[in-house]
Amino acid sequence: MRYRQSYKEKLALEKAAQVAAGLVSERYSGVSSIDFHMTYFQRGLSPILMERTLSFLPANYCSFHLKCVHDGCTDGGYDLAPVVARLAKSRKKSTTGKIFCHGTNDTFGHASIAYEVNIQYNKQVK
Repeated sequence: MRYRQSYKEKLALEKAAQVAAGLVSERYSGVSSIDFHMTYFQRGLSPILMERTLSFLPANYCSFHLKCVHDGCTDGGYDLAPVVARLAKSRKKSTTGKIFCHGTNDTFGHASIAYEVNIQYNKQVK
């Protein structure tokens, strides 16, 4: 029973964090879409874990913190919010990079993602 309660509490905290992040339309008013193309890497014999694409529209929450998918990782993940903020502030359309998970695990830097972020802006009427 305690497990079920702690799971519900965890879900409630995650939902509260999403609401606190705000909507894309509120935080980035000139943005029409944000796309993430990511390749997850892990240490080991087969380093590519998966490839993933996420799209955010103005009605979506700005929850750009992605959980680490590595088994046994706690308090890890990838925060792409600063990447999106830099792009939107400079009005650039695209960037690439790599980010490492520094969660609690038996190995430091046990997982990483290579990302490409693409932002489309609303057309400005003259």
